[in-house]
Amino acid sequence: MDTSLLPVGHADIDAAARAIAPFAVRTPLLSPPVLSERLGAKVFVKPEVLQRTGSFKFRGAFNKLSSIPPDARGGGVVAFSSGNHAQGVAAAAQILNMRATIVMPADAPLAKRERTKAFGAEVVLYDRDREDREAIARDIAGQRGATLVPPYDDPMVIAGQGTVGREIAEDLAVLGVEPDIVVVPVSGGGLVAGVATAIKARFPRAMVMSAEPEGFDDHARSLRAGKREAHEARGRTICDALMALTPGEITFAINSRLLATGVTASDAQVAAAVAFAFRELKLVVEPGGAVGLAALLAGHVEARGKNVVIVLSGGNVDADLYARLIA
Repeated sequence: MDTSLLPVGHADIDAAARAIAPFAVRTPLLSPPVLSERLGAKVFVKPEVLQRTGSFKFRGAFNKLSSIPPDARGGGVVAFSSGNHAQGVAAAAQILNMRATIVMPADAPLAKRERTKAFGAEVVLYDRDREDREAIARDIAGQRGATLVPPYDDPMVIAGQGTVGREIAEDLAVLGVEPDIVVVPVSGGGLVAGVATAIKARFPRAMVMSAEPEGFDDHARSLRAGKREAHEARGRTICDALMALTPGEITFAINSRLLATGVTASDAQVAAAVAFAFRELKLVVEPGGAVGLAALLAGHVEARGKNVVIVLSGGNVDADLYARLIA
């Protein structure tokens, strides 16, 4: 498929792969027999839980930060995130010797907040229900002359996340396998946009699907409507990393062209998937990172007889919540 007219193309992802190669982990593509046997399909798992900082977010963050000209790095960077992007930006900034300030919701998992601080970043907390995190971040960036690093709606960030799809495509090609379905967890849409761009460039017939928590289905709604729409959820989901209200502008320009459909999973199904990953795959997966696996296990993806790839996007979960989910 020709992606040359999209905001991010496979050449951008190739460039990102070269930029992050010395620092990012090339995560393996696993094919657990227990999944394939259970579903009557050939199932592959991409465990970004093994990535630096515990999620795919390091890829996009490092690609973005490394693209900032040296003479513009003095003001540092500012990001807003519930946790995984926060850690990715903080770690990338530490490697590049840049100052990082992260605006995080006060109810973000403690593990994510503490790990962000451990990478040397300053953490500014805000009230998720009453304050605008992006406005706070822009204000800080303006005061300090810092570069704002969006969590998903940025071509350099999307290209970095696309290296996940590039690795999947390369590893499948070596195995002589053509994917029928690729399922990717979605919040703002940066990861699935990058993955879809890389996958469709090599395997144009593959169906790439977004996976979201039930109720927080803005991508599924938007794909059906053909325009960006907000979800109508009230309250919270255990998938704390997947609560964006609407798809990003840049990400949806890509996803509306390349994605086949969107699937969802309930919190109960996600909890079961987290426990399954622990018991059967021996992988620690956070709820948001397991939503694609949850949709697959719940039968929301027609997998039988097909080659299916599931991205496990992150593994940063508080110990007390994790203990409850796997009990």
